[in-house]
Amino acid sequence: MKEQIRIAILGSGNGTNAQRITEYFQDRHGRIVVDCILYNRRDAYIGQRAHNLGVEHCYFPSSQFREGTVIVNYLRERQIDFVVLAGFLLLVPQTMLDAYPGRIVNIHPALLPKYGGQGMYGSRVHEAVVANREAESGITIHVVDRHYDRGTTLFQAVCKVEPSDTADDVAHKIHLLEQKHFPQVIEDWILHFKA
Repeated sequence: MKEQIRIAILGSGNGTNAQRITEYFQDRHGRIVVDCILYNRRDAYIGQRAHNLGVEHCYFPSSQFREGTVIVNYLRERQIDFVVLAGFLLLVPQTMLDAYPGRIVNIHPALLPKYGGQGMYGSRVHEAVVANREAESGITIHVVDRHYDRGTTLFQAVCKVEPSDTADDVAHKIHLLEQKHFPQVIEDWILHFKA
């Protein structure tokens, strides 16, 4: 691998995980850097977070993410090595999967294969966990393939769900797991990457 390893983060919303990942690598002053943050909702707060962090950021309409060619060209121009999905709600197109085979990772706020698939994100996941009276939930970090939430699992972390927990309570527990584990798992995955 080249001396500096460049990450692009793709997001659709608030961007707390993108901020945590960026700060983690900025603090480490190592080989891995967050080079840019791309997002598909013009008013998504992730753009402001990227600005505050001094990271290159760019809005692209969802149609360009779905087709993929414009995004891939942008990533190649910036010499991106790995792509991290952090609250990115679109299915990654084959164009991107071909350009970055095995090099795109996602986090899901449940213990896959439970509560995964199209339409299962954010509060919808936590509401389903509570409605089904699950005793536990957690996070799954996985390599992205052509299906929602079905790529190879890299890591899972578990939290208890109490009978009295609301969906918001579960969301808070999941957020703590994401903040704690996602940056470290990304680092380990990249440094030990096997094509």
